[in-house]
Amino acid sequence: MAISIGDRLPSTTFMILGENGPEAIESDGYFAGRRIALFSVPGAFTPTCSAKHLPGFIDKAAEIKAKGVDEIACTAVNDPFVMGAWGRSADAIGTVTMLADGNGDFVRAIGLEMDGSKFNLGTRGQRFSMLVRDGVVEQLNVEAPGDFKLSSADHMLATL
Repeated sequence: MAISIGDRLPSTTFMILGENGPEAIESDGYFAGRRIALFSVPGAFTPTCSAKHLPGFIDKAAEIKAKGVDEIACTAVNDPFVMGAWGRSADAIGTVTMLADGNGDFVRAIGLEMDGSKFNLGTRGQRFSMLVRDGVVEQLNVEAPGDFKLSSADHMLATL
C-alpha cells in the first residue's frame, strides 16, 4: 500500500556522495524537525528527469525555500556515484541534495516502486514529489505513468 498524506516516512537509509566518498543518511534524522521538498525520478540522466524534473527544482529553489521549505532533495534508485555525477553535471550541488536509494529500499517502503524492466531498468521509483514536515507527509503528488505534471517544481510551488 502506498504512503498517504499524514503518514510518517519509514526508517530507511539513503546514500550521498560526500567529499570523502559515499555517506549514509538515516531518514529519521534527515527529515526530523525540517520541512523538505522531496522528489523522485525513475533514473538519473534519463530524458525527462534531466531535461525537466531536476532543472525545474534547481530553477525554482529560491522560490520554494521562500515558502518555508528548508531543503530540496531528489531521490532515485541509483547509486551515490551516479547521483553525485548527475548532481554535478546539472549544477545541482548546494541547491538540491541528491539522495541515492540504490537498492530501492525507500520507494519499496513507501509503496511507490515501479517495474522499469520493459526498458531494462529493473525496479525503480515512480515519478512523484512530496512535502515532508518533521518526517510526516504533508503533500503527495504521484504521476500517472509517462506523465510529468504533478511532481514538477512549478506544481509544488503553486501548492505551497
